[in-house]
This record gives sequence, C-alpha cells and structure tokens, in this order.
Amino acid sequence: MIVLIHLFFIFYIYEVRGQQSNSCSCSWAGGLNTAQFGAVDIDNDGIKDLVAFDRQGNRLLCFKNEGIAGQINYTYVPQYSSLFPQLYHWAKFVDYNNDGKTDIFTYSPGWAGIIVYKNITTDYLKFKRVVYPYLTSYQGGGYTNIFVTYADYPAICDIDNDGDLDILSFWGLGSFVEMHKNLSMEKYGTADSLDFEKTEYCWGHFAESDESNQLFLDTCINGNLQSEPRQERHTGSTFLMIDLNGDGVKDLLLGDVDYPGLYALMNDGTPENAHIASYDTLFPDYDTTVRIFSMPAAAYIDVNNDGIKDLLVSPFDPNPYVSQNRRSVWLYLNEGENDFPRFRLVTKSFLQEDMLDAGSGAYPLFVDWDNDGLTDILLGNYGFYVTSWYDEHYTLQTMYNAHLQFYKNTGTVNKPVYQLWDNNVGNLDFEFLLGIYPAVADLDGDGDKDLLVGNADGKLILLQNNGSSFSVTDRNFAGIDVGDYSTPQLFDLDKDGLPDLVIGEKAGNLNYYHNDGTASSPLFTFVTDSLGKINVTDQNVSYNGYSTPCFYREPSGETILVCGSEQGKLFCFTGIDNNLEGAFYEDEEKLETLLDTTGISPVRGMRTAAAIADVDNDGLPEMVAGNFSGGLEFFNNTPELLPYVKNSKNKATLKFKISPNPANQYLRISFTKELPRNSMLIISNLYGETEIRKQIEYGSQSIRINTQGLIPGIYLITIKSDRSVGTTKVIVQH
Repeated sequence: MIVLIHLFFIFYIYEVRGQQSNSCSCSWAGGLNTAQFGAVDIDNDGIKDLVAFDRQGNRLLCFKNEGIAGQINYTYVPQYSSLFPQLYHWAKFVDYNNDGKTDIFTYSPGWAGIIVYKNITTDYLKFKRVVYPYLTSYQGGGYTNIFVTYADYPAICDIDNDGDLDILSFWGLGSFVEMHKNLSMEKYGTADSLDFEKTEYCWGHFAESDESNQLFLDTCINGNLQSEPRQERHTGSTFLMIDLNGDGVKDLLLGDVDYPGLYALMNDGTPENAHIASYDTLFPDYDTTVRIFSMPAAAYIDVNNDGIKDLLVSPFDPNPYVSQNRRSVWLYLNEGENDFPRFRLVTKSFLQEDMLDAGSGAYPLFVDWDNDGLTDILLGNYGFYVTSWYDEHYTLQTMYNAHLQFYKNTGTVNKPVYQLWDNNVGNLDFEFLLGIYPAVADLDGDGDKDLLVGNADGKLILLQNNGSSFSVTDRNFAGIDVGDYSTPQLFDLDKDGLPDLVIGEKAGNLNYYHNDGTASSPLFTFVTDSLGKINVTDQNVSYNGYSTPCFYREPSGETILVCGSEQGKLFCFTGIDNNLEGAFYEDEEKLETLLDTTGISPVRGMRTAAAIADVDNDGLPEMVAGNFSGGLEFFNNTPELLPYVKNSKNKATLKFKISPNPANQYLRISFTKELPRNSMLIISNLYGETEIRKQIEYGSQSIRINTQGLIPGIYLITIKSDRSVGTTKVIVQH
C-alpha cells in the first residue's frame, strides 16, 4: 500500500506539474522580471534557440536549445548576447523576408517608433539595421512614422495571409487599432521590402476604454468612429495574433496596463476584413486564467520541440515596482495544434525556477558567514512579490517584502558550490523592509561577525551576533541617514586595522564615515558625501544613480572599487590608496579583467551591485553582479548551484490541522493552540517557490485560504514564528 501511495504521488506530480524532462542550465543567468521571448538560431546549427529580452535593464539573455524532441532542455550561453544589436523597451523576433532567419523589430528611442534589424547571418550570428531613423507607413498623403510608444507591444505578423508581415497597434492617443498593411508582395512579389500603408483606422471594429481594459464591440460603422469611447486612452497594451479556433483568420490576445489578464478577442471576419465579435476574459480557461501583474505580453514559440507552438506569458509593464518578479514567466504547453491550440499551464516560473532569482533586486556580499573557511554569499534584495491590489482610485498597488538570504558554500576551498541555506537571515522579513543591502564586520570586538543592513529608507539597521542567532539591536545605527536607499560597506579604507563605513545612495554619490573608535567600540565620523569625487548618475538615463560600493584589496595591497549604478553599468576605480581626499581614477582595463573578457559589456542590467573575492583560492578575484531582475551573474568561475533544502534550524514544532485535503476552492487551517505573535503562513510548491504568503492575525483559531489560483498539484504549508515552525502537505485539485 505504501508503494502504491508513493507511485501515486510521483504520477500525480508528473501529470499536474507537466514536467517532461524539463531543465535549464542557467543558475547564474541574472534573473528575469519582465521577459519577451523569441526563437532565434543563435549558434547557426539549424535549431531555433530561445532568447529572452528583459525590459528591466534592456537585458538580452540567450539559451541554447538542445533540440531533443518533446523535451525542454536549455543552456544559458551569455557569449551570444553581444552578437545582438542594442534593444530598447520591446522587441519582436520575426522573419520578415521569409529567408528562414529571425529578424528583429524593436522600439526606436526618442522617436516613438520602430527600428528593424535584418538577420544577415552567414558563418555566425549577425544583424544589420535596415531602417533609418524609424519605420514609416503611407498615411495621410505621405510616408510618416508608424507610431508605437515604449509602453505598447504591437502585433507584427501576416494578418491578411498574403505572405508578408503587417503591423497592428493602438493609435497613440486613441482607443482604436490601426492596421499598417505591408505592400511588399503586391508591389514586388516578394516579402523582403518594408513598404507599409495605413489601411484601417479601426481594425476589427472594436475599441478599448480610455480609463480601463473595458472593450466596446461594433464601434465602427462604414469607417466612422462611434462616440462611446473617448478619443484618448491610457497608454499601454500588448498584442499577439494567433488563430485560436482553426477558422483560418487570426484572433487577438490583448493585454492592458495595470491589469493581470489576457483577453482573447475572437475574429469572425476574414483575413482582409477583421471583425471582433466576442471576447473571453478568462483566457485560456477558468482554472488557469492568465493572472500576471502587470500588462502580460505573450509569445507563441515551440518550447518543448514537439513541432507545436507553446505560449509564454510575462509582464510588459515598464514600472519596475509591479512585477511578480520570480513568479512572472508562465509557460502553457500546447496540446492542440498551431492553429487550434489547447493550452495547459505547467509552470509560473519558466527558466526562473532553474536560476538563482531573489525576486526584485540582488545585492550580494562575499563573506565566510559560518566560519568554515569557505566563502559564502549573503544576498539582499529589493523584495519578493507579496500581493497586488487596486486602491480607491483604481490604481494598481503592489507589495514587496525584502529578505536576506544565506547561500552556503558547500564545496571545497578550490571548488565552490553554493546552496540556499537560510531564506530569511535574522528574520528580517518581520521588519517589512525594502531594499535590504548587507554589510558585515565585527563591530563589538567579540570575535564574531555582526550585520549592518541598509534599506530603502536611507538608514542602517544593526543586527548583533549573539553567538547562535542575530537580533535587531539598533534600527537607526549611529543616527546615520543618507536619504534614500542606503547601500553600506564595512571596509578598512585607510588601512588602520578598523573597519570604516562607505554608503552608496539613490543620488549616486558615496558617503564616507571614518572609524575613530576602537575594535570593541566603533565610532563612525562623517568625512564626505563625495568620496573619490564619484557620482555614477547618468543624466541621460535617470536623475538617480543608486550607487552600490564594493571595495576590495588585491594581494599586492592595492585597493580597488567596483560600483554599480541605476543604468546598470559597473564602474571600476583605482588610484584610491593615499588619495581618499582626491578623485579616484576610472579603470576600464581593470574591469575587463574582472569580467574575464573584453566581449562582455560593463552594463549588466538595471541597478547593479557587485561582490568580489577569491572564492576558489587561485590567487585571482571572482566577481558576482546582481541586478534589479533579481539574479546573479558569476564571472571568472561558474560554481554549481544546489537547490534549496528547507531547514527548521532547531525551532519547536508548531502543530496545525488542514481541511479539506485534497482542497478544491478553499482550504481551512486550524491551530491546536494560540499562535505566537508575528506568525506567518507560507504555501510553497515542490520547487520551494512561495505561492501564498500571509501574516496571521494574533489570536486567530483558524484561517481560510482561497486556493482557486493554485495550479493543481502538491504544496507545502508552513506556519512559522521566531520560536516555532510547522510544515505539512496538501493536494490541490480543481
């Protein structure tokens, strides 16, 4: 009987989670928050690989497809990213000239239009820009810009089935969809020209409300726009054209800013004359409706090499504070046909589940945290996604909560291996912070490491090491307040044997506090808010710099500084020793050494932060770089990353009961005794990813949890406080 139950659980996981030899070797890919996907043969082997463009930092990630039929098997290959042109805000990966090579349409910054790059690969991947300064269309008596904003994701496909690619997009100030018909086939008999004409002002005879995602059907009669929707709209929509019902005409999947769903707009017209007759707000079905904050964008790509295109959905919203971060790439496998799909949701964290992904923001620190002689990683973040809601003004609001994680080095002195060991160092999640940034030193002279934490409010929090645990002892350490987003480092800058304090901040400068105290009683005295005369703010990108200092000392004794920034560039400075009152020297050659190649760009995403140490004891420094997409990139080494194993850390067992089990629409959790204050409920899947997180009201005897949004499968329910923890399993089936 036990064997049968065990086999049932294995079969159940396989069936409901959709795992079919799925894997991605992409531990150090740097995370994903707002991804757009395309199929591109990056290595010229005849197999379409996968590219992901994350608009948070304009990052392009390349994943080699092993091409095994029926399997999802990818390997992160960062060396191919440099072969792509610079992309901005959005990108469509399509073959416009029918030569079998994927071309690129992307946003034209400064022009609110479209740039086109033609794929001219021969021996290796190569692109050529073919449109200057932007793509035009014949409209109103002449050729003018095809207007597409940075917040709109157009449809670029063969809408009228004549063999060339057309363009659909909302008019920038209107509620109606324009069609720009490609006349390449009509004029030249081939698809290789980009010759457009605006032929429709109200494609599909529908309109979208200017204030919400409400749709109005049959709003155009004989080309005249009806008066119900106004002529201005909130900017932000996404398009994907696919035939959903096999009738030979393309339907529209439409996403909208501030909203989590994809609407399926059904086209009962013809390829030449579209007519949206109805729409489905629960696409693809009631149980697995797309719910991604905010403004989901979809791609139609064969992910598992079965010859049938699948659906990838991820947020498109340019606002970095609304993404569901590490749970923001949903994969629906297609169990139907390309022109009559049946979608099955298999994961909400495609690729992300195989990466080190700390949600939004990744702020690393190399330190031997557990005193075993091996270099570990402490990792702060801006925050993990908690929930979203609409306020009284119907404006989308999103909650995050920052954690500090401990990645233990479980390898050897020469071969590091990292494993998430503690997901919540110091129980800092109960502080409800944003932007946790760690710094470590012995601040009381007792021989162990104390923890100083920066955060979004600009102050510093001290957690003192009590030997077996850490506790918050000062929430405004030394009275320091740098304004916003304090990013501290404790480092002996003047080589007097005492740790000094350097703090970056939102403004992009570096604050220097010299330690005038003793080993057991530090006294940090303000020296300057312009250390090294450094400010990493790029006024062409932002008014803010978000400086993140990382000083390190080479074996020769020379002090080096690597500093992250808002625009994502890693700056490297030398000329520091004996020059603390002067200007440091930017040293690009030194940075190239840290990046291990001249082919790697110093721009690594958005709001970067670095950590440097010789983790494998080869006499050369390794560097990790974090960014706002929540991941880390490892340079000069690629250590193995092991999956997280939950550890109760010797807490008392907290007992509770659940019913029903299996659960369908809801789950009730009853407690056998009064819970401690600040108790937390966490429901996670079998990958260790949090699905539901909720603080439990003190004195509650039971709570009811809505499980309709969970994919059918097996989940772990954990209830924990600072003194006790309890975990059990539940099956969810709809």
